[in-house]
Amino acid sequence: MTSPCPCGHTTANSAKPAKTRPLPFSACCGPFLEKNIPAPNAEALMRSRYSAFVLERADYLLASWHASTRPAALDFAPGAKWLGLDVYSHRVLDADHAEVEFVARCREAGRATRLHERSRFVRESGRWWYVDGDQF
Repeated sequence: MTSPCPCGHTTANSAKPAKTRPLPFSACCGPFLEKNIPAPNAEALMRSRYSAFVLERADYLLASWHASTRPAALDFAPGAKWLGLDVYSHRVLDADHAEVEFVARCREAGRATRLHERSRFVRESGRWWYVDGDQF
């Protein structure tokens, strides 16, 4: 997939620092979703999970959810269109715990909605897992 990554992550243009361009899926969330490569940090895992929602990849969402809080199955809202992701903060609490605060925007049945969450992540055996989050 050479199109821009659904998570919206960008890279700065070194020739023009104020100019950014979207990262392609293959250089951003793609390796996590397609090749089972572990995300290097909680923010990368959160971004990849947003991309998995956009792509309706329940397999990846469940596989990246910590076993202690993982649901048995996931359903996607029919016709939902994800509109964008804004990451507000990535806070490392210690070597194995982190939080990511974000807003994800979506349109369902013609109505715009937003999910504002502070998600909690844990690293076990070198791999980051989504645990849970507080919605605002």
